Amino acid sequence: MKSWTLLAVSNFRLTSLLQKCVEKVKVVNFKPKCVFSSVVSSNYILKFFIHLLVKMDAFDIFKKLTKGVTFSRKHNPREKKEDQKTDYDVNEIKIENVKSEDERVENVISEENQITLLSGLQRSEKRGKKRKRDDEQNEVKMRMLEKEKINHYRNKNNISVVGRHVPEPSKTFYDFKVDPDIIENLQKCNFEEPTPIQKQAVPLMLEGRQILACAPTGSGKTAAFLVPIIMHLKGPERKGFRALILCPTRELAKQTQRECVRLSEGRGLRIHIISKIKKALTQYGSSSSQKFDILITTPNRLCYLLKQDPPAVSLKNIEWLVIDEADKLFETGSRGFREQLDEILKACDGNDRKIAMFSATYTPVVAKWCVHNMKGLVRVTVGQRNAATDLVDQELLFVGNEQGKLLAFRDIVRQGLSPPVLIFVQSKERAQQLFNELIYDGINVDAIHADRTQLQRDNTVKAFREGRIWVLICTELMARGVDFKGVNLVINYDFPPSAISYVHRVGRAGRAGRKGKAITFFTIDDTVNLRSIAHVLKESGCEVPPYMLTLKKKSKQERKKLEKSAPKRDDIITKPIYERIKGGKRNKFKEILKREKAKTKSGIAEKRKKRKAFLLRRKQFQKMKVVERMVQ
Repeated sequence: MKSWTLLAVSNFRLTSLLQKCVEKVKVVNFKPKCVFSSVVSSNYILKFFIHLLVKMDAFDIFKKLTKGVTFSRKHNPREKKEDQKTDYDVNEIKIENVKSEDERVENVISEENQITLLSGLQRSEKRGKKRKRDDEQNEVKMRMLEKEKINHYRNKNNISVVGRHVPEPSKTFYDFKVDPDIIENLQKCNFEEPTPIQKQAVPLMLEGRQILACAPTGSGKTAAFLVPIIMHLKGPERKGFRALILCPTRELAKQTQRECVRLSEGRGLRIHIISKIKKALTQYGSSSSQKFDILITTPNRLCYLLKQDPPAVSLKNIEWLVIDEADKLFETGSRGFREQLDEILKACDGNDRKIAMFSATYTPVVAKWCVHNMKGLVRVTVGQRNAATDLVDQELLFVGNEQGKLLAFRDIVRQGLSPPVLIFVQSKERAQQLFNELIYDGINVDAIHADRTQLQRDNTVKAFREGRIWVLICTELMARGVDFKGVNLVINYDFPPSAISYVHRVGRAGRAGRKGKAITFFTIDDTVNLRSIAHVLKESGCEVPPYMLTLKKKSKQERKKLEKSAPKRDDIITKPIYERIKGGKRNKFKEILKREKAKTKSGIAEKRKKRKAFLLRRKQFQKMKVVERMVQ
């Protein structure tokens, strides 16, 4: 009984050892010298294993058992040599690894898909499919490389684009795909190469895409929307107005008209501007010849014509509606044109109407409106949003109070003034007061504001362009889009009501690649927007005192108040009150006492308001504390 158990154990151990060895290497030809079976006598096997255990180690046993076996260590055993035999002898045994059921199923499926040929060979897969895949991958790679090149060129020109299927920016005027006469007109206007906004905006508008463009002041936005419109209209037709360009001021409208005439030279397009209302009532009506193509005007004048019964202007055939200085036209209140703009958009009810908006500053109100009302919108931004140009050297100058502003300006004049100079004030009354003060200082100065007639305003702008006026005093609206080439200095006499207003004012200098300078006066009462404007200076690369950047943020209510109504300031007058008041001594003293009492009353009223607000906050804070204690 013991011999049979030893036989079984030894037989099992040897067979398992042999299996392990065979699994590690591929056995190609195996001719065993001995065969293990249960028939062999137990005594013979016992003697054999005792002999092995006594005289041999594991290596000798393996060598003895695998005598006559040849091994192959190749990684791919399917590859066979040409000289190798395909037919095996009857006595030869082929040992293979036992495969799982899943592997067998996979092999059966692969064998069914392949075509077997004679002599055990199999046909390899078609190479055409691989080539097609390679070609597709190469095409995808080429597209990716082209996109990377386009994005690199945009980053190089500080162009950012948001939208679908945006065409690549043009590098030269010949890439615009416009007629040769337009390129010649551009070269006559001293355009050597397209600016960044022109490189991206012109191809978009030529494809008929609606666009919201934001680019710094003096970057060539006017030509960016005029070139596609001229190309689209081609020539004159008797359909009435086919393109409408809206501007916030008459000066900007006239400037746009001049540029349009120069760029459309040789095409015969009729470009009109509404200068006289009485003439326009009969010129553009339904009974007119309709021989006009482009209308450039301000919103108020156009709305007056639309309100007539019947309307004095027809806008049904408008194909392109361009809104220049869009952020200003979308403002609400007395300073904005939002209500007039809504009326104009209703009048432009053609099916082929396309809208393009251009501005130097970005506002969320305009962006939301464009997203909801313009299909296939593409947003193009050049440089940083709401930032001044790098070509302008900017400075913030503290002057103490209102009287210190005039002293600071005269100090600048004494150090040396390089005309032309623009001075911005917050109202037309203050513009006239400053003009009355500076006219006796021996400076060629003039003022432009809404109280002056159109003829006076045109003559003033013309004299300033020709150099006969050195210093021009103007209000906020003149900061929008008007191109005075060669302005060396901009002085913000009154602090801007917002950071956007500051960007537009400063943008009058440093136009068309020229350098300029901007000085902004501020007093103790101008700290509401000082922090935001200081950040604009920092983004432009100018030096700013650290304390300005760490000032406490003012509430939105205070900032909105400044945007809607200008703060009260002292009059710009150097004469004493006693000399300004007419009458005898008695009347003069009475008037002086009344003004002083009014000042004290207003001051006391302001103090009372502040005290009441402080007490209300204190009560609310105490109530909150009581509630917290009750909860605990």
